[in-house]
Amino acid sequence: MIAEKDYCLDKSFEINNNNFNSIRNIKHKTALMLIYSCGLRISEAVNIKTADINIDRGLINIVKSKGNKDRVVTLSKQFLIKLEEYKKIYKPKKYLFEGGNGVEKYSTRSIQSVFKKALKDANVKRNYTVHSLRHSYATHLLEKGTDLRIIQELLGHKSSKTTEIYTHVSNKLLAKVVAPFDDIEL
Repeated sequence: MIAEKDYCLDKSFEINNNNFNSIRNIKHKTALMLIYSCGLRISEAVNIKTADINIDRGLINIVKSKGNKDRVVTLSKQFLIKLEEYKKIYKPKKYLFEGGNGVEKYSTRSIQSVFKKALKDANVKRNYTVHSLRHSYATHLLEKGTDLRIIQELLGHKSSKTTEIYTHVSNKLLAKVVAPFDDIEL
C-alpha cells in the first residue's frame, strides 16, 4: 500500500477558486490553475508557446518535455474561460507566460514563490511544492475512476510504474472498496 504523502493537497485548495482569490496577479493564478488542471510539470508550463495552444479544440501541445517527448493535453472548459481572460489582459506573444520584458519565458522560481505564498494565504500548513499539483491531478483522476493507462498518457510517463507513484491511494478511495466476499450470498 502506498502511504499518503504531502503530494495530495486537500481538494478544497485546488478546486475551490476561493483559495486562488488571494492571488491577485492573474498571470500567477492562471499559471497555477494550468499546472493543476493539466497535471503539468512547472517546466512544461513555462515553456508553452502561444502557438502550442489550440483553444478551439481545447488542446495544448507539450513540446520536448522530460525525455525529449511531445504529448497533447486537454484543457478543461473552466480553465479555458480563465485563459481567455488572461490573454485579453496580458496579450502574450511568444510564450504563454512571459517575463517582465515580454520576450523571455516566465521563471519557474517566480511560480514557486507565488505557490508558497498562496499556500500561506490559504492557511495550508503542510510543505507542498508546485509539483504537488501534478501529483494531486493524477490522484484526483484516479479517485474519479480514470484508468491508470489514461493517466499515464496524460502525464507523459513512459512506464506505468512511474504513474503508480503519482497516483497516491487515498483513504477515501480505499473506503469505497467492496470485498468480493461481500457479494456472496450465504
